Amino acid sequence: MRFVRYETSGRLGLGVELSENGNVVDLTSYDSTVSTSMQAFIEGGQETLLKARKAVESGKNVLQRDQIKLLAPITDPGKIVCIGMNYRDHCEEQNLPVPKEPVVFSKFNSAIIGPSDSIKYPSETEELDWEVELVIVVGKEAKNVPETEAMKYVFGYTVAHDVSARDWQLHRNGGQFLIGKSMDCFCPLGPAIVAKEDLKDPHNLRLWTLVNGVTKQDGNTSEMVFKTEAVIAFLSRFITLKPGDIILTGTPPGVGVFKNPPEFLKVGDVVEVGVEGIGSITNKIE
Repeated sequence: MRFVRYETSGRLGLGVELSENGNVVDLTSYDSTVSTSMQAFIEGGQETLLKARKAVESGKNVLQRDQIKLLAPITDPGKIVCIGMNYRDHCEEQNLPVPKEPVVFSKFNSAIIGPSDSIKYPSETEELDWEVELVIVVGKEAKNVPETEAMKYVFGYTVAHDVSARDWQLHRNGGQFLIGKSMDCFCPLGPAIVAKEDLKDPHNLRLWTLVNGVTKQDGNTSEMVFKTEAVIAFLSRFITLKPGDIILTGTPPGVGVFKNPPEFLKVGDVVEVGVEGIGSITNKIE
């Protein structure tokens, strides 16, 4: 199933998208006990999934696509964890060695915006850059999870644009990533969270970035250094992962800062990032 959050006629809802860019079953109208919080829905486990299946099977409460505006599928994760340098070919474009352990940093929840919201260009940066990322959505509490069990703790996957202020990420603030990755609007998410059972091999998916219709990134998740199982196992050694936590899994080559000469986003640019089987999100720089 493809889970979405949306706004329609001034109210918030949580639903199941019947197909990519298709109509949506309104779960909150079908069953008033279903929360509009995706985190709460995920915490409900099999009980809420069963309600979703019944709602879809009923054929009722279907909203036409033009009746809704999609929102970020999750806005209240307990944690946004990011994995850097996680594509072999991205390491190569930087002439850097492939990491032996995951490179971990984070973003703040205040960076999250919806799949069609505008990205406000911060006055604090002159080097605004793009990164498409596959996102793991954690399904249940995970601590000290072995790789062989890790997929049991995954709810599904979505898409993120890991917007980055390269000057702050790479040259200022003592080399710490946090400010350069966490400014307002720096984590567009969506369009849907696809349940792991409904996504073909997450480690063999095309992912891409277009800026004003021009391809900037065109990669495949097969190039990941640390795949889902390894990421869950590694993080859960140190951090208790909770339902609804999201993990951005890195980006393929083609980011602006490493082009020759470097390229950066400017006001008026339109950025589309997408992952095969999940969909794409499009945000304008304003």
